[in-house]
Amino acid sequence: MKKWIALIRQAVSGQEQDYTTGSIRMAIFLLAIPMMLEMVMESLFAVVDIFFVGKLGVAAVATVGLTESVITVIYAISIGLSMAATAMVARRIGEKKPKEASDTAFQAIALGSITALVLGIVGYTQAENLLRLMGAEDAVIAAGVGYTRIIFLGNLPIMLLFLINGVFRGAGKPAIAMRALWLANGINILLDPILIFGFWIFPELGIEGAAWATTIGRSMGVLYQLYHLLLKPSQIRLTKANLVFKLSTVWTLVKVGAGGMGQFLIESASWIALTRIVATSGSIAVAGWTVAIRVVIFTLLPAMGLANAATTLVGQNLGAGQPERAEASVWKAALYNAIFLGSCSILFILFGDQIIGLFNSDPGVLLVGKEALFVLCLGYVFFAYGMVIAQSFNGAGDTLTPTIINIMMFWVLEIPLAWYMALHLVWGATGVFWSVAMCHSLHALVSVYIFKKGRWKLVKV
Repeated sequence: MKKWIALIRQAVSGQEQDYTTGSIRMAIFLLAIPMMLEMVMESLFAVVDIFFVGKLGVAAVATVGLTESVITVIYAISIGLSMAATAMVARRIGEKKPKEASDTAFQAIALGSITALVLGIVGYTQAENLLRLMGAEDAVIAAGVGYTRIIFLGNLPIMLLFLINGVFRGAGKPAIAMRALWLANGINILLDPILIFGFWIFPELGIEGAAWATTIGRSMGVLYQLYHLLLKPSQIRLTKANLVFKLSTVWTLVKVGAGGMGQFLIESASWIALTRIVATSGSIAVAGWTVAIRVVIFTLLPAMGLANAATTLVGQNLGAGQPERAEASVWKAALYNAIFLGSCSILFILFGDQIIGLFNSDPGVLLVGKEALFVLCLGYVFFAYGMVIAQSFNGAGDTLTPTIINIMMFWVLEIPLAWYMALHLVWGATGVFWSVAMCHSLHALVSVYIFKKGRWKLVKV
């Protein structure tokens, strides 16, 4: 027990490690613990946020679900740039070139900031039209347009929080990324009930309070990240020498990040389309779908933390000229992820009724949410392998392959299948649930097949 406690302390301490030598299992452990804890807080935020918003009624929950379906465009860009930054920083660290790694970090931050400001202006001015485009009923638009505007107005800290954490993960410093997200979402969780329901000198803001809590919390997380980037000595640190706009590095980021953006945009557009199909069954179906997805995210995000460990290991070991060690890291991480998600699926299948009931007691929402949770969990073990393999491609800088897989699985197959089962077979929202479970499982099988061919080992970034 003392040994395990010591290892956990080492993992979350933020000490710099060399992940290109020594035990692969130990490397996964030291990277995965802070990455999973980072994602646990992100998933906890998602659950707590919908818990408090759920007290405001079905319209408020539907607003959050529809807004998040649109805001995923911003998530897509931030995560795409984050993938590129992680891959490039990890490769430079593996090559023992910390100056070039820090140069990459600055270019990514500058590019992300400009993009976020443009998208924020568009989203703020078009919030009502975006909700209507998503199929929101008039009552939902009237109650929630303020929430949507605030979320778009505060998208810069959302963008930077994901992006800079990608830089730290690539540098093999996931503990800093973990602390930044814990700070951001800890403040968010604390402010949620205060700003939503009112307390002491704080007025009752309703659903708009949830948006302000998110914006304030994530802004504080970004300030913490910048403190470490600018003031703390490390392999990855921004100095005056790094604060130069380099078109060649930006272009490389765009090329590598385009695939990452494409992956997430493709998947996000798929989720938008799926939510739109669910919306044809009414606000109760959207609310049930939203609650179930938040519960699913509670486990998928920690699983993504483990997948991110594989990303760093692949990038750094390829940079060090050790492709076989990179591949071995992927298979071990995938196995551990399957064990984790498989265990979660058993709990969700057995206790889905009680879990959904924690967030909303409406009989209709409870029925839809329980069914969605059950069906999605049937593909959890496949999801585990698919997540790790996809992130491994990204860690190698091969963002094109998973992009193509996403197009085929989600646009060519998932959306038409969901539409056919939901509307043509008249399964309603149930058709969407089955489409997601089936197509994400197939996505994993295809990814494993292509990964085994080994072409990702030859990618240069």
